[in-house]
Amino acid sequence: MDTLIYSVLPFVGMLVALIVAHEAGHYVTAKMFGVKVLEAGLGYPPRAWGFTWRDTIYSINWLPLGGFVRLLGEEDPSHPESLAAQPAWKRLIVLASGAGVNIVLPVFLFAIAFMIPRDVPTGPAMITGVIPDTPAFKAGLESGDQILEINGRTVKNTTDAGRIIRLNQGETVAFKVERDDPLQGPQVLTIPVHARWAPPTYTDDEGVKRRQGPTGILIGNLYSFRESQSFAPWTALGKGWTATWDSLTLARNQVVSLFHGGSGPDVAGPVGIADATGEVVKASGWQTLLDFAALLSINLAIINILPLPMLDGGRIAFVLLEVARGGRRIAPEKEAIVHLVGLAFIITMAVVVTYFDIIRIIGGGSLFE
Repeated sequence: MDTLIYSVLPFVGMLVALIVAHEAGHYVTAKMFGVKVLEAGLGYPPRAWGFTWRDTIYSINWLPLGGFVRLLGEEDPSHPESLAAQPAWKRLIVLASGAGVNIVLPVFLFAIAFMIPRDVPTGPAMITGVIPDTPAFKAGLESGDQILEINGRTVKNTTDAGRIIRLNQGETVAFKVERDDPLQGPQVLTIPVHARWAPPTYTDDEGVKRRQGPTGILIGNLYSFRESQSFAPWTALGKGWTATWDSLTLARNQVVSLFHGGSGPDVAGPVGIADATGEVVKASGWQTLLDFAALLSINLAIINILPLPMLDGGRIAFVLLEVARGGRRIAPEKEAIVHLVGLAFIITMAVVVTYFDIIRIIGGGSLFE
C-alpha cells in the first residue's frame, strides 16, 4: 500500500500531466496550421477506450508508457491537410511545440513550488574540510571559512553552494568567504577556485571511497536550524525562470562532464522514476513533487528534442535535411523505415533500463546515490 501511495500514484499523476501538456503543444499548433489530427491518445495501443469528436479520436490505451497525437500524413504530403503538405517552418513549429511546452511548464511549476511554504536550512554554509591537492587546497580555501557568495550569487546554505559550483563547472569561480583570523580578526576574502569537470575519488575518514566535488571542499551548515520560506507570486515567477535555466545548465554540465571522464547523468526508466518519486515524497513531503515534476519535464523536453528516429527531434532532423537539400524530401517510405527502426531501439532500451532499475531496487540501491 505504501508503494502505491508514495510511488505509483504520484508518478502516474506526474506522467499523465506532463504527457498531456507535451501532446497539447502538438495538438494546438497542428490545429492552428490546419493539420488534421487523427487521434490524440494517452498511453500506447492497443486502445482501451475512446470516442470521436470533430473527426478526431480521443483515446486511452493499455500501455501506460507515454502518449501521442497522430497527425494526417506525417511523412506523406499527398493530402492538403497532412503535416507533410505544410511549409517547412510550420512543420518545425508543430514538431518542436511539445518539447517547447515541456521547457516552459517548469517555470510555472517551480514558481508554484516557491509560493508554497517549506522548511529550508538556515545555514550559513561553512567549509568543513579541504581535500589535499585539489583546486580549493591550492587556491587557499581553509576549513572554517564561511561562504558568503560564489560568483556574485548569495549563498545561504549548503544546497545553494553545491548548486552554484556545479553550474560553473569547467570555469574559475570566485568564492567570497569570511575567515576568522586569530591575529587580524574577521576578514572577507575573494578567492578564485577552478571547478573541475571530472573530480577523482578520495577515501574519507571512515574508509569509504567517495567522489571529490568539483573544487575539493567539504561543506556543512553552521547551524542545524530550519526556517519556513515562501515568496510572493511575482517574485516566485522570477525564481521559477532562474530555477529552470539553472536546471538546463546542470543537465548540460552533466553531459559535458561525461566527455571529460566524469560520471555523467543517471539513466532511469518508468520503474526507476516511480521509485525515485516515492523516495522524494517520503523524504521531503508531497510539496516537493512540483520540483520533481519540473525536473522531469525538462528531461522529457531534452530527450524528445534529440535527433533520434521516432522522437520529435528525429522528425525535425528530416525537415532540416529537406531544407538543406533545397526542398527535396526524403522518400516517405524510407523515412518511415528509419522511424520504425528507431521505435524498436527505444523499446529495447526501455526494457534494458527497466531491467537494471528493478535489479537496483531489489538490491536496495537508490537513484540519488
